[in-house]
Amino acid sequence: MAVVQSVLDLIGNTPLVEVSALSPNPEVRILIKLEGQNPGGSVKDRIALSMIEAAEKESRLDSGSVLLEPSSGNTGIGMALVARVKGYQLKVVLPANVSVERRHLLEVWGAEIIESPGSEGSNGAVRLAERVAAEHPEWVFLYQYANHANPRAHYEGTGPEIWRDCPEVTHFVAGLGTSGTLLGVGRYLKERRPGVEVWAVEPPAGEMVDGLRNLDEGYIPPIFSDLGGAELLDRKTVVGPRPSIEWTRRLAEVGILAGISSGAAMAGAAKCAQSIESGVIVVVSADGGWKYLSTGAWTDDIDVVAERARRTIYF
Repeated sequence: MAVVQSVLDLIGNTPLVEVSALSPNPEVRILIKLEGQNPGGSVKDRIALSMIEAAEKESRLDSGSVLLEPSSGNTGIGMALVARVKGYQLKVVLPANVSVERRHLLEVWGAEIIESPGSEGSNGAVRLAERVAAEHPEWVFLYQYANHANPRAHYEGTGPEIWRDCPEVTHFVAGLGTSGTLLGVGRYLKERRPGVEVWAVEPPAGEMVDGLRNLDEGYIPPIFSDLGGAELLDRKTVVGPRPSIEWTRRLAEVGILAGISSGAAMAGAAKCAQSIESGVIVVVSADGGWKYLSTGAWTDDIDVVAERARRTIYF
């Protein structure tokens, strides 16, 4: 591998791994894109770099600028990494009930944590961040839920990588959070093959799965509305905490230590595979499992873990 000039040059170009051994339909291949291989450990490194570099091009950032962002973990971590390398300060509005590993990573890269109530989940973090941003107009609020540089990172990066490595893709499956991955990748793939179906995985209303979002709970990311998300998606499928954990453990059986949202996405991919006669599904593993070892997701009784997931944000 060639020498790179910065760790930021390692963001993207993540591997696509065949996991068809887990497919419930022998006529359907499943490939998983391991976004945990990014230097900050998740798919959110892509949007962190994209949003910050877009702000630089727009002359919104100066040396020592203070960034503010709501996050349930991974976007904050990605932004903390990029901000540390580029010399910016970062304040992250973070729900109190996230895994200890993510809090530690934010602190390692110098981010200041502003806690929001854990019971309010990521929506509560968004509301508090909006209030803090209004009180501090001198801070730069990039706001991943409304920032078009979020889906653009996937339209220009993740989507082309999938098409390059698997042009035979027929279905794309990813978790529904900010909606950036689904919007960017889905649009790119459909422009090249209109028949590609885009499936979003969301949790049941009122339940937490890795920071995934249910659009029926009252908050729809502005980028989803702005970019025609409802028209782009072919299907939404609901996956609860227990199957998310079950499929996270199944991924470990084939050697992939992935986060719990990856289990949710795999559960969605399995539903997709069962509903079609044949095809090739590409599913996104948003992050690696090492950030969740403290949760006992692989070692504790699954009923205990599922109940814990109803109270703890795992993404």
